[in-house]
Amino acid sequence: MQQRSSKTLLKSTIYVIIVAILVYVIVYLPTPYMIEQPGTAEEVKPMIKVKVGDPEEKGTFMLTTVSVTYANLALLAMSRFNRQSEIVEKPKDQGTKEYETQQVYYMTDSQSNAMTEAYNLAKVPYQIVPEYVFIVALSKDPAPKGNFVSGDIVREIEGKALTRFEDLSSALRGHKVGDHVQVLLERDGKRMNENVELIPLKDAATGEVRAGLGVSLGEYRKVKANDPNKQVEFASTQIGGPSAGLMFTMEIYNQLTPGDLSKGYRIAGTGTIGTDGSVGPIGGVQFKIVAANREKADLFFVPEKNYDIAKKKADEIGTNMKLISVKKAQDVLDYLSKLPPKSE
Repeated sequence: MQQRSSKTLLKSTIYVIIVAILVYVIVYLPTPYMIEQPGTAEEVKPMIKVKVGDPEEKGTFMLTTVSVTYANLALLAMSRFNRQSEIVEKPKDQGTKEYETQQVYYMTDSQSNAMTEAYNLAKVPYQIVPEYVFIVALSKDPAPKGNFVSGDIVREIEGKALTRFEDLSSALRGHKVGDHVQVLLERDGKRMNENVELIPLKDAATGEVRAGLGVSLGEYRKVKANDPNKQVEFASTQIGGPSAGLMFTMEIYNQLTPGDLSKGYRIAGTGTIGTDGSVGPIGGVQFKIVAANREKADLFFVPEKNYDIAKKKADEIGTNMKLISVKKAQDVLDYLSKLPPKSE
C-alpha cells in the first residue's frame, strides 16, 4: 500500500514539474519577436493646452498608435490567426530601457517640432531654449567605461555645463583615448560624479577615430512663446515615438487661432513633423488605419510616402474614411480651409 502511494506521489510530482515547465516555456520564455497590431486613436485636445487659447472644437483631432507587444510562444501562436497583427523581430542590440528612452526622446522631439511649426503657421513669435542632454543608448563595441544608464542626464563634463549636442565635443576637445574625465550625471533626480575613461570611437562616415564616452545623446529643448499667454503645455502620456507630430501641430494651431479648424469632423492622422513643416513617413501605418476606422474617423491625413500602404489597408477593411496624402503641415490647413462644416 505504501509503495503504491509513493508511486502516486512520484507521478503527481512529475506531472506538476512538467506543467510548470510547459507554462514557463509557453508564457514566460522570451522570444526574439514582437507583435505589432492596431493600437488606439486618441483625442489630442486633452493632451495639449495653450494658456490663453481658443477652446472651440466641435470635431476632434486624433493621433493614432501601433500596439507593440513582446511576444511569448502563446501570443505568437494566437497572432497567426489575427489578420490585423504582424510578427517582427526585436531591435538588435537594444535593451528594453534603451528602447523606452528612445521612444520618449522621439516623442519630446516631436512635441517641440509641433510647437515650432504651429507657432510658425500661426505667426506667433517664439524662441528655442536648450535645457539639457541625456543618454539615449550605449555603444556596444567598444562598451563605455562609465556607470551610464539610458535616460541619465549629462549635466557637466570637466566642470563644463552641457545643454546642447555641441557642448559634448567642446568639453572633450583636446582629450585623447585613455584620458579620464569627470562627468556629472543626474539619475532619477540624484546627481552622481563619475570618473570616466574615454574610449576610441570610429566615425561611420569618415572613418576617423576620436575619443568619446561611448554614448548617444538626445537634446531636450524648451520652446517658449514670447507672449506667455500663447505658451503650449503638454500633458504627460504613455505614448512614445515621433509619429504624432502632425496631429499635435494641428491641435496646437487650432487653439492658437480663432474658429474651429476641425469643422465638426473626426480627424485622424499620422506623420512626423520636421523643422521645416515637412510631414515624414512612419512605420505601421496599416495598423493606424484600422485604429482610426474603429474610432469612426471621417478623415485620415497620411504622409505621401505612406499613402499606398494606407490605401491598400483602407480598401481591405472597406472603410468610408477619406484618406488625404500630405507633404507639409500647410497641406492640411489648405484642405480643411476648403472643407464645408460637417452637417449635423
